[in-house]
Amino acid sequence: MRKNMNIGIDHGYHAIKTRHFSFPAGISEYSHEPYTLQNTLEYGGKFFVCGTGRQPILRNKMENDNYYLLTLAAIAREIKQRGGKTECSVNIAAGLPLAGFGREKKSFREYLLRSPQPVGYRFEGIPYKVTIEDVKLFPQGYSAIALHPELIQNEPSVLLMDIGGWTVDLMRLDNGVPNASTCRSLELGMIRCIDETKEQIRRDIGLSVTDAQVERVLAGKPCSMDEDARSIIRKQGRIYTERLLSAAMESGFDLKAIPVVMLGGGAAVVKSNVNPQDGLCRVFALPDDKVNAEGFERILGQFAGRLGSG
Repeated sequence: MRKNMNIGIDHGYHAIKTRHFSFPAGISEYSHEPYTLQNTLEYGGKFFVCGTGRQPILRNKMENDNYYLLTLAAIAREIKQRGGKTECSVNIAAGLPLAGFGREKKSFREYLLRSPQPVGYRFEGIPYKVTIEDVKLFPQGYSAIALHPELIQNEPSVLLMDIGGWTVDLMRLDNGVPNASTCRSLELGMIRCIDETKEQIRRDIGLSVTDAQVERVLAGKPCSMDEDARSIIRKQGRIYTERLLSAAMESGFDLKAIPVVMLGGGAAVVKSNVNPQDGLCRVFALPDDKVNAEGFERILGQFAGRLGSG
């Protein structure tokens, strides 16, 4: 009997991440087939192009069907990447910030595990018939430690700083165990940094740059752009880092006393802008923005293995 495929999905405000893919969380609806089937989901008689820019920030990701549709696209991408059958059963491993985990767990699980099953749709012209057998939810940030336990080895206390698109989730681990009373969620994610950077460039030199250009320069990658704009982007990256570190300290975390593990889409940017004069205890960075999704999937696999051996 064929096992269900376990697929980890990180439903970010800025991007959807799986073990193999990261694509923007934007989605555009069309009544008719668009000019290309690339990134196109056909579901319920409508067409949706997934990964187009970003969608408006939702306080509740379950307000509309966008994240469900993006989930179907993510499942199709992973099935194709892994050489799986297009008619199959999957288990979804997803995550929520620990600060709202108990409050949102039941409703988000129901949102993803909706009827009817199986779900029939097309992605990039390929028909899929997928039965979502189960949805397991895990704490964001902490799940990434499943992949890198060495980062907290011999450390009595560690701060996890998950720098996402809209929020930065903070959580302290004491002897490897999450301290729930320390969880904080700051609305200081990378979207805030990018938007403020674009506005500063418009004010200073009158150019309208794109999100993708700002992200590329912040990541230290080559990009054809006015040198003055580059300079502003680099300066804003440092300003954002200072602001974030200050907000973490104000939230009760003494970054000069405990080490920090940074992860999420903004981890590489913040780590590269930390200076010796900041006086931080120690900073580790997990720059791969897919680390949460991979962590969810690994924990689900270990959990299923324990059930099977029990």
